Amino acid sequence: MKFDIITIFPQIFDSYFSESILKRAQKNKLIDIKIHNLRDYTKDKHKKVDDTPYGGGAGMVLKIEPICNCINAIALENTKHKTQNTNTKTRVILFSAKGKKYIQKDAKRLSKYDNIVMICGRYEGVDERVAKNLADEEISIGDYVLTGGEIPAMIVADSISRLLPGVLGNIESAKEESHSIEGQLEFPQYTKPEIYKNWKVPKVLLSGNHKEIETWRKKNSKNNPKK
Repeated sequence: MKFDIITIFPQIFDSYFSESILKRAQKNKLIDIKIHNLRDYTKDKHKKVDDTPYGGGAGMVLKIEPICNCINAIALENTKHKTQNTNTKTRVILFSAKGKKYIQKDAKRLSKYDNIVMICGRYEGVDERVAKNLADEEISIGDYVLTGGEIPAMIVADSISRLLPGVLGNIESAKEESHSIEGQLEFPQYTKPEIYKNWKVPKVLLSGNHKEIETWRKKNSKNNPKK
């Protein structure tokens, strides 16, 4: 799985993608994360990526030209690397407040692609022609406003990566965790010590009776109240 992230702040991703599970997944060549600085795809000497909105209004809007140039460059790179018998299955995502809310079902759906291209908006937004002509879908990670699409890009890359074979140390982790079944949250988890400040671990988890433990876990799995 290859992730291409288009942004005007590439260094934002350095820390998050260089730690823990995602770091190991890249080292083991299970995923490939490439960050594209949008300014590198401009034509003018000032590397201008935004401009004032037509019709007036506050703020600046990201221009379509550099975004289109970057997407074309990514497509060309994919063409150079694919074999004669392989067609790279690509999905282009634009993060937008008006996009479809991202849920676990989307992570599963997108994990079937070979290449996910993510466009991180900034300022007052992105020229609407990007959504209409370049992106395959618009995604929102929640009903709130962020300063840019970089955090959503991290969330999408993380949630998809953990579903890929070999990324998690134990594949059962992805099968049993929250939202693996739509609307269902994972059962409570405990670890040592058995007693802390008189707060005790449920006895059934210490019993060694796997059937009773499984019954307890099913009983204590919670349905998402939003469903």
